[in-house]
Amino acid sequence: MDLLNTLVDKGLRRELPTREEALAVLATSDDELLDVVAAAGKVRRQWFGRRVKLNYLVNLKSGLCPEDCSYCSQRLGSKAEILKYTWLKPEEASQAAAAGVAGGAKRVCLVASGRGPTDRDVERVGRTIEAIKEQNEGIEVCACLGLLSDGQAEKLRDAGADAYNHNLNTSEATYGQITKTHTYADRVDTVEKAHAAGLSACSGLIAGMGETDEDLVDVVFSLRELDADSVPVNFLIPFEGTPLAKEWNLTPQRCLRILAMARFVCPDVEVRLAGGREVHLRSMQPLALNIVNSIFLGDYLTSEGQAGQADLDMIADAGFEVEGAGTTTLPAHRSDVADAAPAGGGCGSKAGASLCGSGAGASSDAAGDAAGCGSACGGCSGHAHAEPAAVAAQPAQAEPGALRSDLVAVRRRGAGTDIAPNA
Repeated sequence: MDLLNTLVDKGLRRELPTREEALAVLATSDDELLDVVAAAGKVRRQWFGRRVKLNYLVNLKSGLCPEDCSYCSQRLGSKAEILKYTWLKPEEASQAAAAGVAGGAKRVCLVASGRGPTDRDVERVGRTIEAIKEQNEGIEVCACLGLLSDGQAEKLRDAGADAYNHNLNTSEATYGQITKTHTYADRVDTVEKAHAAGLSACSGLIAGMGETDEDLVDVVFSLRELDADSVPVNFLIPFEGTPLAKEWNLTPQRCLRILAMARFVCPDVEVRLAGGREVHLRSMQPLALNIVNSIFLGDYLTSEGQAGQADLDMIADAGFEVEGAGTTTLPAHRSDVADAAPAGGGCGSKAGASLCGSGAGASSDAAGDAAGCGSACGGCSGHAHAEPAAVAAQPAQAEPGALRSDLVAVRRRGAGTDIAPNA
């Protein structure tokens, strides 16, 4: 297939595909799907081998968000049955992070709901970062706190943060249909603030919100332009009690095509399979490992993920290996650039703890769970091996536009259980 040969060649040269080529990937047929996965796999292996980086979310503050992001279970007015609690203490967050590290996680993502942090919040998170790094040598820490004000990214960097996550989520053209309490430009500004401070920029998208192929291509091209080091790809979990509760628009095949398009456009960055993978990819998750080089381990922010041990088994069974703490995630050409970033920051920086997905370690944000105006990088848990979400019997592929509420029973994390609010 000439298209795929062209995309592989461009990916190996780090050359940007055309918009038409990216759109053509999304338009391929199911008969061509394995060819698409194989082609994206060649690009993935060129830059990341067969390593899979594990990330682990710690939900520092849950619910009660003043923003109106339509996909988010923590949004203003959400009726989703989720846990709501204020800030974890540094020692509690460190204990939660240790569970993920014990499961093989190389990066801990600290997420807090809200529009953005106050300076006092930044100081609090700084103490939490210090506590986590004291207990877990070499761990990467990514903060996800919403929109940043001037100087806050620098304070997080000085406290030991390696990366900052703030997702663009969807295209600029359709952003106003998803969120009205802040703008697409606000999100871009925060990513740029993180980058300028020397933090590794982590920014991704949410697929399945009713967007067009053009929207998906637009947002991925924007992420490449922002030069994000890691790009989490979330798939919408349509939480009951949110405006997008009935948006069941994804099939496993479409998810794989979206991931492949992201890999071709961003060939040498950490493409992360994030929230919603269990719901939408289901038994085809191992195929996705041929495209992505990073996943979240265990639970998400307000819903349960696949059991941590099941993730580790899946990686091994598919012939991949967990990225360890002695290998730099990103390719040398990206890590070398980051080495010149301001002191203490930059993806792949060799100074101090490992950074961004590029820090010292081996290569190895779900959507409705997004925190801090939906900027979250993925999911959360203080439990390394949560019970998997209950999956009901379903057809292999639903009719286009059909409501698939019977697809999966998403159990809101902690709801109806004895899990403590600060778990």
